[in-house]
Amino acid sequence: MAEKLFRLKESGTDVRTEVIAGVTTFLTMAYIIFVNPTILADAGMPKDAVFVATCLAAALGTGIMALYANYPIGMAPGMGLNAYFAYAVVVGMGVPWTVALGAVFISGCLFVLVSVFGLREMIVTGIPTSLRTAITVGLGLFLGLIALKSAGIVAASPATMVTVGDLHKPGALLAIVGFLLIVTLDRLRVRGAILIGIVAVTVLSFFFGGNTFHGIVAAPPSLAPTFGKLDVLGAFHTGILNVVLVFFLVELFDATGTLMGVAARAGLLVEGKMQRLNRALLADSCAIVAGSALGTSSTTAYVESAAGVQAGGRTGLTALVVALLFLACLFISPLAGAVPAYATAPALLFVACLMLRDLAGIDWNETTESIPAAVTALLIPFTYSIAHGIAFGFITYAALKLLTGRVREVRPIVWLIALVFIFKYVWIGA
Repeated sequence: MAEKLFRLKESGTDVRTEVIAGVTTFLTMAYIIFVNPTILADAGMPKDAVFVATCLAAALGTGIMALYANYPIGMAPGMGLNAYFAYAVVVGMGVPWTVALGAVFISGCLFVLVSVFGLREMIVTGIPTSLRTAITVGLGLFLGLIALKSAGIVAASPATMVTVGDLHKPGALLAIVGFLLIVTLDRLRVRGAILIGIVAVTVLSFFFGGNTFHGIVAAPPSLAPTFGKLDVLGAFHTGILNVVLVFFLVELFDATGTLMGVAARAGLLVEGKMQRLNRALLADSCAIVAGSALGTSSTTAYVESAAGVQAGGRTGLTALVVALLFLACLFISPLAGAVPAYATAPALLFVACLMLRDLAGIDWNETTESIPAAVTALLIPFTYSIAHGIAFGFITYAALKLLTGRVREVRPIVWLIALVFIFKYVWIGA
């Protein structure tokens, strides 16, 4: 059956190799079952229900990737988008989390349409590489700021806006220890370095942070508090077009870049292209729609899947193993509930640091490319909003190309997005 479903021999692999690869991928991305509920709980969502939604959305999306697209790629709620959902949309804009889930649902439906009608390539190639890179970097800076705040290392200040926190508190000290542990283990190529770091800090929190142990295994919590609570009509009535646009653009860039990168590492590209890219994107977009119904922010492909590929994973059987392991995680809710914010903060900061390396890909000598990229990356954390960062980046890019006589270098999709944001600022407001 495995041979028939996944064509193992054709891909030069076997069941044992695929299972090992699946376990490897899972260990590298399992941290999301602890991090995502912590982040979305700050948006007022029930933490236990979000934990269940996270596991189910990851299992569903990865399962579709396995059985429909036959790629060794794991999926789960995306880092960065969950922070944008919680801190920028819900907390920052005052949008109810039910309405924010409605916006995720709409962006997922748009993603489905783009995948079905093959419009992905037109949109992705139409966005300049510098802006795509800047969005990733800006997301990294945004995650870094959130991580440092969660750890208590950075705090608010009426005089300077931000300042250093109280480094004598156990949470801040344990977060620093956890971060150094994660980086060290990753450098030593220990699989599951992020997960080990989270668990280690959580264990230490029972001794030094006043945390309480409630066990490890239990029946899954109820999904009822978040299941089907998305408010799609509210998302339309609230007029959060920019929120939907941001979700859609980041989902599209993130998914496409991750899929292509992991496939390239696995040797699955034919003449530089993924043969089943549209299937993979459709799996991604369907997972976003399903995830919003379950009660979590946007689901996306995980670059950590490259660890499984490195271990020999070449087919959807690797992804199927990942999906089954996420389902098994439904029974460790007491452990997930005991993880404090300062235990997940080191994981956020580590991921943030990795996202900054894309800065090297920007051509800093061409200021009509590098300046809009810098504006995008800087304004995302400084305005505490991915939407504002992207908006100012696109507007700056279009304006500089126009003012320097380089109009022909700008694709129509860039003009369209820039005009949408200008219209929003002028007639609707920030």
